[in-house]
Amino acid sequence: MNKRIAVLGAAGHTGRFVVAELERRGLTPIPCGRGTDLGQALRDADAVINCAGPFHTTAGPAIEAAIRAGIPYLDVTAEVEVVGDTLTAFAGAGIPIVPAAAFFGGLGDLLAAAATARFPSVDELTIAYALSSWHPTSGTRRTGKVSASRRDGNRIAFVDHRLRIRDGEAPRAEWEFPAPIGRRAVVGEFVTADSATIPTHIATPVIHSFMTANAVADLRSPDAPEPVATDGAGRSAQTFLVEVVARSGDQERRVTASGRDIYAITAPLVVEAAVRILAGEGAITGVATLGARFDPAGFLAALGPDTLEVRESR
Repeated sequence: MNKRIAVLGAAGHTGRFVVAELERRGLTPIPCGRGTDLGQALRDADAVINCAGPFHTTAGPAIEAAIRAGIPYLDVTAEVEVVGDTLTAFAGAGIPIVPAAAFFGGLGDLLAAAATARFPSVDELTIAYALSSWHPTSGTRRTGKVSASRRDGNRIAFVDHRLRIRDGEAPRAEWEFPAPIGRRAVVGEFVTADSATIPTHIATPVIHSFMTANAVADLRSPDAPEPVATDGAGRSAQTFLVEVVARSGDQERRVTASGRDIYAITAPLVVEAAVRILAGEGAITGVATLGARFDPAGFLAALGPDTLEVRESR
């Protein structure tokens, strides 16, 4: 596939992984810095991937430029509110728009779609994230501040079929992850973009979300270092496991995915989506997430076990 993909924020931490993945897949990246004339850059592109956060300021203009160019738009936002903004503003757009095709917003969405595929209805979803550590990039810190300011510093949780504002401290609990991780202390109501993408195509009254307490402590530490590459691909030593538990009546299904480096895994997720859309798969126009556009099992399997290990149990 000889296609040209514009990458906004190509010089950033995640953007560099995306550029490398495009090249590995035989596509031609068009790196775009923050001062790039989008009209000119997208005129020569077959699709655009936006890696330039905070997406609160970059997503809208980039989507509008993609619409003018008539090409698919994908981004890797982790900003919950941006997913909602995109759905509201561009639902009827004449191009495919894929928000949050990333670790947060994309992976959990695919796992939830896989877990609920054979359920007639869903009574409850739980997403539990286990990170060995979390050394946030400067971009993660910036976008986190933007999201917090939009909520006046409050938390959010998905209850009663919608995202609602919460105040006070987040609940603490323990979660039994699959071996070898086992029982770990977790922070509850740790809402990510998954809680914005999943409800767009899966009707559920509640989404519980948990993050391992050690990762939350890392994220909140002012002294946490940025990720350090430990292999030739630029990945850090961080490992992750995401578990989605779906319940329908007395039935329960669990799907897990594990791998290395939450920033690095975003690249194969968003590039796989772009490749499929350009080939005509999941290329419906308007806003739709990974889990809504693609067969989740096939999509996850295509990433390969060396990239992502996926397991399902009942």
